Amino acid sequence: MRTRRSFAIAPLLAVPALVLAACGSAGGGEAGGGDDDAFQVVASTSVYASLAEQLVGDAAEVTEIIDSPTQDPHSYEATARDQLAVEGADLIVLNGGGYDHFMEALAEEADVPVIEVVTYSHDYPGEDGHAHDHGDEGDEHDHADEADEHDHADEGDAHDHAGAAHEEHAHAEEADDHADEADEHDHDHADEAGDHADEAEHADEAEHSEEAEHDHGDEADGHDHEGHDHIEGFNEHVWYDPHTIAHAVEALSDELQAELPDAADDIAQSADALLGDISGLEDLLAEQHAQNEGSTVFFTEPVGGYLAAAAGFDDVTTEGFAEAVEEGQDVAPATLLAALDAIEGGDVDVLVTNAQTGGPETERVIEAAEGAGVPVVEFAETLPDGVDYVEWMTDNAEALTAALG
Repeated sequence: MRTRRSFAIAPLLAVPALVLAACGSAGGGEAGGGDDDAFQVVASTSVYASLAEQLVGDAAEVTEIIDSPTQDPHSYEATARDQLAVEGADLIVLNGGGYDHFMEALAEEADVPVIEVVTYSHDYPGEDGHAHDHGDEGDEHDHADEADEHDHADEGDAHDHAGAAHEEHAHAEEADDHADEADEHDHDHADEAGDHADEAEHADEAEHSEEAEHDHGDEADGHDHEGHDHIEGFNEHVWYDPHTIAHAVEALSDELQAELPDAADDIAQSADALLGDISGLEDLLAEQHAQNEGSTVFFTEPVGGYLAAAAGFDDVTTEGFAEAVEEGQDVAPATLLAALDAIEGGDVDVLVTNAQTGGPETERVIEAAEGAGVPVVEFAETLPDGVDYVEWMTDNAEALTAALG
């Protein structure tokens, strides 16, 4: 089963610290923080709290529910303190898509505006582009037409998802589909289990293959993470997609300006700066896409799938491996054998792990990668201390490309 790793995640680069003077955590001290009269923004994780704080500055108080690398938003259970924080919110920011289910449940009871970030993803099921109409945002923040400010419409390869950078997330269903993560590279070597059964290190796994698959099959088909439903075929880790975040920042900026008219000009200026930084990140990813195109990546969990696709990587994760790890299940022995075979056989250029989760199967593929000379890169689900969103994603993108040597 999956286990937690209790260690802090250090930033990869030495960068200036992001000062979060107005940002607090519901997990420590008073729920919702200090000034009861201040406008309260409550975010599910430190990622979204940081973005909100960059926009609002001192004009509001920003609180995150989860800010620890030892907490998994998938399985997190809200506390009474969390409930009080959300009840006192004037604006809620959450990921959605089953990722932070605890926050979705709390937000349903709150009669305040909610920014649900997954709905701004071009891959969100049932949505054409993203759920919210940005038509009224055109003057300043229409991400499709902001050529003068951020040139998101005319950057070409920088972030034209139909073009070279993202190819409209052409690899998203490969990197992020919990049911079809194999990039059509059929590594189903179940028939090879017999070949490995004689190997001492694989013998015990082969013996309980059928039992493991039957025990967890129903859960996997339902995409139920410890009771929390996921959207089949959709990777909810959308903060690893800068294009989605740009749209969400636009919506968040507009909502904050409407709620805080006295600070509207400052918020708009902050949004311009942040969107410009995100545009620069997308430019970097476009350059990396051209450089890395055709390189392969194996994910122990779908975290980072969007970023890797934008940077030119093809997902060759063995079908069922990342899904099982994310769902907190044992990886079926036949699936594990196929994963080891792919890594040891030279099909994988980079192995990406989730720094906040682990388990025996994850350790096995890490060991296999290290033995085969395959570089291992760690991604995380919460913002490391001392960096902002763009710095963090830049670090991750550069780590991926650097791993290729």
